[in-house]
Amino acid sequence: MNVFVKICGLTERVHVETAIEAGADAVGFVFAQSVRQISIKNALKISQNIPKNILRIAVMLHPKQQDWNVIADQFRPDVVQTDATDFEYLSVPSDIEKWPVFREHQRDIEVPMEKKFVYEGKKSGHGVSVDWNKAALIASKGNLILAGGLSHKNVCEAISLVRPFGVDVSSAVESEPGKKDNNKIKAFIKAAKNCN
Repeated sequence: MNVFVKICGLTERVHVETAIEAGADAVGFVFAQSVRQISIKNALKISQNIPKNILRIAVMLHPKQQDWNVIADQFRPDVVQTDATDFEYLSVPSDIEKWPVFREHQRDIEVPMEKKFVYEGKKSGHGVSVDWNKAALIASKGNLILAGGLSHKNVCEAISLVRPFGVDVSSAVESEPGKKDNNKIKAFIKAAKNCN
């Protein structure tokens, strides 16, 4: 089972390069208010000339249409990731993939059949795990990317139980909030990719 791996909340070029060299499939840039928030200018700078097969994800949270338009026009991400309800009003160019975020406390989650989606707890980037048994039921219906509370120590267990399409990590690959750690990035990707 080759699991898709996203490293999120990147703010420095060295960590983008480490993630890609270690085998990440996607790199996430947080444009929402966060200790990991990045400007469009910096996101462009640190993701310049990365391989075409690596997805560049713009991570948002309840964005205003005009703020998203600027990111869409200037950064041109491959994917926009934001809460599922945000897509009810957000207009997204057809060449940009949409990843809705579903949160554990939500009821009646309608899984998009063909598309990827993220499943996590109430707050993003806080390292809080979801109920993996519940996540496994949802993962059986579509391309679930599991987020929240994953680290190199537990990611294989999570993959074995949930059988997700992918995994997404941010805080567990940091030495302190907002500061990524190369060794932790490598360890996480290795653990996720080598999990049978």
